[in-house]
Amino acid sequence: MSEQIKLGDLTIFMQRKRVKHIYLRVLAPDGRVTLVAPIGIQLVVIHAFAVSKLSWIQKQQTKLQSQVREAPRQLVEHESHTVWGHHYVLQVVEKQAKPCVLLNQQSIILQVRPGSDLSRRAAVMHAWYKSLLHGVVPGLIEQWQDRLGVSVSAYFLQRMKTRWGSCNPRTRHIRLNTDLVTRPKDLLEYVVVHEMVHLLEASHNKRFVALMDQYYPAWREATAELNQLPLAAVRPRG
Repeated sequence: MSEQIKLGDLTIFMQRKRVKHIYLRVLAPDGRVTLVAPIGIQLVVIHAFAVSKLSWIQKQQTKLQSQVREAPRQLVEHESHTVWGHHYVLQVVEKQAKPCVLLNQQSIILQVRPGSDLSRRAAVMHAWYKSLLHGVVPGLIEQWQDRLGVSVSAYFLQRMKTRWGSCNPRTRHIRLNTDLVTRPKDLLEYVVVHEMVHLLEASHNKRFVALMDQYYPAWREATAELNQLPLAAVRPRG
């Protein structure tokens, strides 16, 4: 059952689930705030957590209010980009050196050779996205293999137009959309778990739902956030 936390004019819609940590979300497009909390945690602790995040909530709502649905990226100076759910300003540096991408607290620095066109810049960025995912995905798979009692034989990263991930139970392969690097890491974890649960149940049937409820109780909230974020033209499918 959903509860509400009032912080002045702000309403936070809260649910208690069998989770270990508190999850706070500011959802697009209207800035609605949701919170998922462990079942046994005291309300005063939840309230204190929400108060501590008030400034962050306001910043996220302000960004959403000023944000139209993102146009296709042109990879030019001062363009806004998102990595692991955080917004950065793009800096483009043309240099006679090997193309690369660097990340600091406020900026993504895209270094390309002079005269590089959009397709070449996009290729450099995509390779960087894949490198970031390769740094996280193997650990998630290893962690969840133990929990689920399954084995993934291989994973693949690629651009996907209509889904966040897919699984082939016969080959035990999973595929992940490289756009997941723009989402918070816990949403990447959700998609990994979603696809790995298909190694236990191939269909999206009642058994699959029961398994997700057992192993990843906040999966519905994660699905909703993935589907409401800007650029969310794709969603988890088997």
